Amino acid sequence: MRETLEKNLALLIIRLGAGGMMLTHGIPKINRLMADEVKFADPFGLGPTISLALATFAEVGCAILVIIGFKVRLAAIPLIITMLTAAFYAHWDDPFGRKELPLLFCTCFLALLIQGGGNISIDGLFGKKKNIYKGPAL
Repeated sequence: MRETLEKNLALLIIRLGAGGMMLTHGIPKINRLMADEVKFADPFGLGPTISLALATFAEVGCAILVIIGFKVRLAAIPLIITMLTAAFYAHWDDPFGRKELPLLFCTCFLALLIQGGGNISIDGLFGKKKNIYKGPAL
């Protein structure tokens, strides 16, 4: 029982920390989206406006989902993609110190993708996951 509580508290701390700090990167992008001329990297050839909109969606919308613990695994995917793009596209020529923060965020969101948001979350409170595996315990 104690191990479960500790695991869920750790997941809550990761969700609140990584999601909250990600908002500090995403919220300023909302203003950049409203600018007359959008200047933003275009790593996938979709145009700078669409690329900025996708990054804003991840860093604001998905970060909020992670914080509240709703569809955490699904919300982590755009955040992982955005952080890998930041590290290996936007900061490709920069020293490791500039890549370090997006890679650290990526690590947190990868852990949440694997583990989920835990029981101290909206998903944990309302969507108890059913185990469909009927074989022996692993």
